[in-house]
Amino acid sequence: MIANQYVLMKKMMTYSEMPSFKDVGFKVHSEFEEDGILLYIFSLIGTTNKRVVEICAGDGMQCMAANLIINHGWDGLLFDGEKNNVDKGIVFFASNKSTFLFPPIFKQAWLTVENINHLISENGFQGGIDLLSLDIDGNDYYIMDAINVVRPRVIICETHNVIPSDIAITIPYREDFYYRDGKQHEEFRSVSLLAMKNLLAKKGYRLVGSHRYGFNVIFMLNEVGKEYFPEVSIESVHDNSYTKFRTETAWKEVENLPWVKI
Repeated sequence: MIANQYVLMKKMMTYSEMPSFKDVGFKVHSEFEEDGILLYIFSLIGTTNKRVVEICAGDGMQCMAANLIINHGWDGLLFDGEKNNVDKGIVFFASNKSTFLFPPIFKQAWLTVENINHLISENGFQGGIDLLSLDIDGNDYYIMDAINVVRPRVIICETHNVIPSDIAITIPYREDFYYRDGKQHEEFRSVSLLAMKNLLAKKGYRLVGSHRYGFNVIFMLNEVGKEYFPEVSIESVHDNSYTKFRTETAWKEVENLPWVKI
């Protein structure tokens, strides 16, 4: 996998066309091929402090930060709302030969707009960091909007690709929201890509791509890596068979629910 990235990098020295994220992706600890995409990005833009914050990291064994922490020496601050997940993650990193001496900080917390900045800063993360990962399946828009104690160079976050490309909406904010609690349709959650793009544009970020299914999307600070990663359109991110299928089959089930227009 890494050898394939080396071959692609050699080709870049010969040809002017940059490889796409589809060409460089691979999975080590990420759910899909985001590990390869993130390594590719940071191989080009470099790192500043190799610090990553991940919000809703599960048990840490399958998340965006794990490969960077275990195999590339990054410092991590991971959160999850489930105590069982956090307990498993602490054991996982404590028993790994690469991280047992200095494992990432792994905290159990139910994150809200009121506590997110305090929880990040009290664990020693402030100012510039290289990466923020956010995948809540709920109040994603509101938590992203609230975060101001760190300024990541790159953000990877999940958006809801059931929602059409030209609609900017999210769910109403509810502190205890959990999309699988039986109180609402399971597709009534998260945030549309257009709404997230508009929010992050105000914070100084541009959309640079996604994984192959078009819902784990990547933003980059406007002053970082423009020569390598120009802004891309939402339509190009959603131009894949999975997103088209999801929008065509699931949107009609939830389009009339009480979404909040952004």
